[in-house]
Amino acid sequence: MGVTVDVHEGFKYPFEQVVASFLRKYPNPMDKNVISVKIVEERKDVSTGIIYRKRIAVCQNVVPEILRKHSDDCWKEVNILKVPNIQLEEESWFNPQERNMAIRSHCLTWTQYASMKEESVFRESTENPNWTEFIQKGRISITGAGFLNCVLESFARSFLRQGVQKGIRIMEMLLKEQCGAPLAE
Repeated sequence: MGVTVDVHEGFKYPFEQVVASFLRKYPNPMDKNVISVKIVEERKDVSTGIIYRKRIAVCQNVVPEILRKHSDDCWKEVNILKVPNIQLEEESWFNPQERNMAIRSHCLTWTQYASMKEESVFRESTENPNWTEFIQKGRISITGAGFLNCVLESFARSFLRQGVQKGIRIMEMLLKEQCGAPLAE
């Protein structure tokens, strides 16, 4: 079946400041689930000015412990859930001339049982050029966990929604600390 999350958020800060805050958002004490984020590749296309980045995030395994503890034969499918950390790969294309940044993320852990993909965009607001729009679409599908597929997807839906809200609060906090109060209309 799968779980989807769609977000459309506006930040009353200029595009460059929002992108800079996004790139330094994690790790952060407000979200202890993200352990580390490392840039593994970065390059600039001299003809277009677009900066490509690939980052790997290491996150704590947030699957409830009750689902990770069982290891008898009837729970064999969930043995794969016993990993302590999960890795995510994020690729981004920052275009300073067009004032947008496209981001694609996917999970590197559990690929044979779960699919997690996100596509996001930061862009100059159509309402006010000093503001920034954030649009994100994400999807998680779980297979191979037997009767637990629906339980895990339900957990994922709740966790993703909370995570999106937490991420937006962190961005707002960073922007306020770095840039002051949001810009007025």
